[in-house]
Amino acid sequence: MNKRIIRFALSFLLFGLLLALDQWTKGLAAAKLQGQEPFVILNGIFELQYSENMGAAFGLLEGHHILFMAVAALVFAAVLYLLWTLPADKRYLPLIFCMTVIAAGAAGNLIDRMTQGYVVDFFYFKLIDFPIFNVADCYVTGATGLLFVLLFFGFYSDEELTAMLPGRKESA
Repeated sequence: MNKRIIRFALSFLLFGLLLALDQWTKGLAAAKLQGQEPFVILNGIFELQYSENMGAAFGLLEGHHILFMAVAALVFAAVLYLLWTLPADKRYLPLIFCMTVIAAGAAGNLIDRMTQGYVVDFFYFKLIDFPIFNVADCYVTGATGLLFVLLFFGFYSDEELTAMLPGRKESA
């Protein structure tokens, strides 16, 4: 079977599993935390606290749902394009993983916005009063950080990065 199709199918499977985990945790948060006092994990440090986020990260851009949907569509289009065009080489698996995880996070929050008009958040680091976030946010932040390291700290050569550009053919 074509390596590209296998890679695409495995990415889709990972995407589905991550998306299901995100939606399941948000459902649990809504069922168990909504209208309740925060559930303390580490007193004064970390707790589970239900929140409805009408904006983007950290509550920014509240009420700009069309913008969020457009950005999510662009993310999905870029991920699909890169999944299909990256050379079928194991060397690119970290990039594929990062893009798939970012897409799952974007989809998880997009589903919330489209179905409820807000994103369910529930992780809260009380010690530093960090904005409340969710599993999808963890996906996007973690995978973007890893992607940054891969792209900007020499994991891939200039030639490998050039192979991802439109119009380039894979050598194998």
